[in-house]
Amino acid sequence: MTLRKTVTSFFLLIFFSLSMIQTFAADPQPKAAWYRYYDSRGVANVSTSVTPAHIRYGYEALDRNMQVIRKNRPYNAEADVKKALARAAVAKRNEADLKLKKAYTNSTIATQKKTAALLYIKKQINFQQDQLKQLQDDRIMFKRQEMEHLRKGSTIPVQLKNVLEYNQSNITMKKELIHSLQTNYRNTQAEYDKIIIRLKAME
Repeated sequence: MTLRKTVTSFFLLIFFSLSMIQTFAADPQPKAAWYRYYDSRGVANVSTSVTPAHIRYGYEALDRNMQVIRKNRPYNAEADVKKALARAAVAKRNEADLKLKKAYTNSTIATQKKTAALLYIKKQINFQQDQLKQLQDDRIMFKRQEMEHLRKGSTIPVQLKNVLEYNQSNITMKKELIHSLQTNYRNTQAEYDKIIIRLKAME
């Protein structure tokens, strides 16, 4: 056999092989007639349709001769939900971290802002406490006037009654405001502490 004939025969063989591969590839996959899954006890369950249990455990598609056509892995919806929630939590944390970076740059600047914010609130507390002290001193004076009228057996003037009532109302309001400012001070301190800790972790 000459070299040309040998080469020609070789190429004919290659062509025939490729044709056969294309023919087999063009053949459609057999249609599934049964679906089988194995439960947690290893028991095989076969049906003509796919149920949620098939999806949960993973199943095999079978032809009419009970031969496996394809296999499908188990799908755990709960695990997918947990993964999605975890990804969402990470994305949320990354977004929060980015905002912190933009707002404070680093922990040193955040510490400076914390000091300034707490100092401002502390000044307000001190101012309100001074006013409360003045109101309490005034009340002592007004109560002495009231006691003097009672000692003499005279009627307490309406104006003095009104002043005492107004004074007591202001004292109550000042105490509530001071309490609110003190709560704000603690909350601000705690919030900045969390921010500073997070910024230090990113540095």
